[in-house]
Amino acid sequence: MIYKNANAEKTTVTRDVNNLEDKTGNLYQSIVAISKRSNQISTHIKEELNQKLQEFASVTDSLEEVFENREQIEISRHYEKMAKPTAIATQELLEDKIYMRDPEEDKE
Repeated sequence: MIYKNANAEKTTVTRDVNNLEDKTGNLYQSIVAISKRSNQISTHIKEELNQKLQEFASVTDSLEEVFENREQIEISRHYEKMAKPTAIATQELLEDKIYMRDPEEDKE
């Protein structure tokens, strides 16, 4: 998925708790769903960033040989400016983009 273009807020936003509760019928289930999805997004973004930064890694890094790489700094800044995984997950929940399965209902 592309998280760079997510329409989630990049700053802290106060949310109406009733909107979150309406999505699952229980506020705590909504928070758990956001938490689990946030972990998935965070892992994916971290892997993507590590792959991009791997290109700049050199085998013989020593204190004398370390130098600034503009491209590496720009990539890092871009990822820092992105919306946080929790904001992306919350926006996905509010837009009904998260599929949630309840194991208790599956047993019946």
